[in-house]
Amino acid sequence: MTSSIRLTRFGFVSLFAGPVFAQSGRDVFLLAGQSNMAGRGEVEAADKQPLAGISVFTKERTWAPALDPLHFDKPAIAGVGLGRTFAATVQKHGELREVGLIPAAMGGSSLEEWSPGGKLFTNAVDRTKAAGGRLRGILWHQGEADSQPGLDSTYAERWMVVMKALREAVGDVPVVVGELGRFNPKYSAVSEQLALLPVRFPRTAFVSAGGLRAKADGVHFDAPSLREFGRRYAHAWLTLAGTPF
Repeated sequence: MTSSIRLTRFGFVSLFAGPVFAQSGRDVFLLAGQSNMAGRGEVEAADKQPLAGISVFTKERTWAPALDPLHFDKPAIAGVGLGRTFAATVQKHGELREVGLIPAAMGGSSLEEWSPGGKLFTNAVDRTKAAGGRLRGILWHQGEADSQPGLDSTYAERWMVVMKALREAVGDVPVVVGELGRFNPKYSAVSEQLALLPVRFPRTAFVSAGGLRAKADGVHFDAPSLREFGRRYAHAWLTLAGTPF
């Protein structure tokens, strides 16, 4: 059974439970895209403290406490991302108690590299199935690599091909996508494409990057901005899932 109805003070709300790949009480989320999903924020002491009930599916494919950096795509520069704050927020405001994060983003990757059947796509599907638990959503942040003439204007069409195949592979779960950094004007065309996805692709939410800041490189969000982004992603997912907050 993949869905249920619950009664709240707001009335009847339909919740998509997602596919169960193995017996587990953990609700899991797939993190996909490029470096701003992987996280390049500066790691502080608090980011190394475990959060009760929040875990990460490691490179070795075991579950461990979710400490930053969650991703291992480029270990020398991996840092704080949005995942931990996302998990803590949905745990606080929703009904999820054991939240698992499945890192699968790859810094610098283009949408073409996420094509169905390709290495990144296959890795994301395999890791999701190996992780077990109940998949509850896909968090996506990518587009900087496609912010160039000839690619930016077709981003949405190409993205929908990728995400349709990904949903067919792992489950028809909600998808949350984030706006690219407003600090770089060349990202605006892809961000416009991302903003239209909720009206073109079912059960998708778009998250604003308004007010978020860049690191000195002008490409990556800084750590405080990624934590705020995580909260915004969580609020978007809670709305898609029908959970009031």
